[in-house]
Amino acid sequence: MVGVFLFQLASGTSYRVVSRVFGMPRSAVHDIVHRVTEDVVAILHQVIHLPKTPEEMEVACRGFAGLARHRAYLKAAGAIDGCHIRIKAPSGPDGQCYRNRKLFPSIVLQAVCDHQGRFIDTYVGWPGSVHDSRVLRHSPLYRQSACPPPGHFILTDGGYLCLQHPPPPLITPYKRVVQGVGAQRFNSHRSRARCTIERAFGLMKAIFLKALEVHHTFVPRVITACTILHNTCLSAGDTVVLDDEPGDDAAEDEGEAGLEAVSGALWGDQLPAEVSALEEVPPDHDYC
Repeated sequence: MVGVFLFQLASGTSYRVVSRVFGMPRSAVHDIVHRVTEDVVAILHQVIHLPKTPEEMEVACRGFAGLARHRAYLKAAGAIDGCHIRIKAPSGPDGQCYRNRKLFPSIVLQAVCDHQGRFIDTYVGWPGSVHDSRVLRHSPLYRQSACPPPGHFILTDGGYLCLQHPPPPLITPYKRVVQGVGAQRFNSHRSRARCTIERAFGLMKAIFLKALEVHHTFVPRVITACTILHNTCLSAGDTVVLDDEPGDDAAEDEGEAGLEAVSGALWGDQLPAEVSALEEVPPDHDYC
């Protein structure tokens, strides 16, 4: 059963193909995938959770400062981004809602990870046509203000608003034409720290979620199971080497969030000043 489940996730093929590979009826493959998926999702909160103690939060913050190579990021509690998971387009007029800006059908996975690339919060289920900032506004992370603790912030890319209130505080890069050494250094350090979420998505997709040939209503459960398996693999030291490293995202497409991003101006002014004032520090850990 585990072999059928993992093969289906890793290959992204249909139940018919998996049934031929394992020599069993397609209905049996369907039942196995659904059953094991539900068993994995049942342990979600044991594997994916926000830091439970101040000590765990301090370790994550020191890790982000090491990634950024700057003490100004000692209050970074996580990195957030959205990821499009390719799916089989639903039939009928509703299928167009799932086509993202790259014109393939998908479902959005919003995730926050720590400095080691482990997911600490996930929210999945919105169709691919929905912008990341709208997904965030409807997520429990935003509505319940569960993370980060006061005085900390979360690193994002240019697709989100730079928010200070309401929580969570989000730090985005300087947009459009970057002028001044301070702003350029800020974007550079911020990108080094935030790229951990890109690596997390890339690592998970290298093993799972190449495509999903399952019903779109079941896709969120499968994606959640894959995020759990991702954390489990990292904890066991089972990882792969990615061919391409994520690049600097300072000049990303601003999209919906690029209209008026001023509510986080206090953070946006304070951090670049600290980056310019403080000396750089070498990373204090190795990233796998």
